[in-house]
Amino acid sequence: VQLQASGGGLVQAGGSLRLSCAASGRTFSNYDMGWFRQAPGKELEFGAAIYRGGGNTYYAESVKGRFTISRDNAKNTVYLQMNDLKPEDTAVYYCAARTRYSDNYYRPSDYDYWGQGTLVTVSS
Repeated sequence: VQLQASGGGLVQAGGSLRLSCAASGRTFSNYDMGWFRQAPGKELEFGAAIYRGGGNTYYAESVKGRFTISRDNAKNTVYLQMNDLKPEDTAVYYCAARTRYSDNYYRPSDYDYWGQGTLVTVSS
């Protein structure tokens, strides 16, 4: 499956952005989807995940209550709505997909396919 992330940009603290990740090539509904991010000089970290059925969602503590992950299987797209953005949210955001069944939704190594990343910059 090929993943194309979009929607990043420059926003002031307290603002909102919605990231999109469009998938092509395989049956989208067969994949768990995740959003990860990497800030300058830091390691890749988990942000949010949504399982293939769409009923189960998971969030990192740092984004819980501010970010919402969702998916539209008819459009082969997963979204990350980001509200109340903070300067520490500045990072390149990557979407990822996996076919394996695992409870470890937060581990990058469990994901098989990755998008190219989209930059989110939050100014103070």
